[in-house]
Amino acid sequence: MQTSPSFSWPIQVYYEDTDAGGVVYHSKYLNFMERARTEWLRAMGYGQKHLADDSGLVFAVTAMDVKFLAPARLDDKLKVFVALVKTGRASLVLAQKIERESDGMLLISATAKIAMLNDKFKPTRIPTTMLAVLNKQQMSNI
Repeated sequence: MQTSPSFSWPIQVYYEDTDAGGVVYHSKYLNFMERARTEWLRAMGYGQKHLADDSGLVFAVTAMDVKFLAPARLDDKLKVFVALVKTGRASLVLAQKIERESDGMLLISATAKIAMLNDKFKPTRIPTTMLAVLNKQQMSNI
């Protein structure tokens, strides 16, 4: 499957992210990936708050496939990647991964399906201008 060049966002692992053994608690990886998706959208000019306030539109995760490959630990510096795999009329499919910065080890591999919802939380089309920006990014690696 062809993907766009990936966007990355740095994450520092804090004590609050870990369990009693100093290992990142599994649900925290979902938070890390959410932050990267938010910053990926913001980098394209689509802040989530702006979308909600001005257009009544929000993105919501409808499905995720996550593979936990190796643990991150307290004080690790991580890179969380986002790459657009596919656009639909009202959805996106994104590939994500998390690597430890010090050794490049792949810790998490994931695919997320994201739906665009209106202010009544019903699926709705992605605005044409936004879809054009997304499709341009997706095509840039072909």
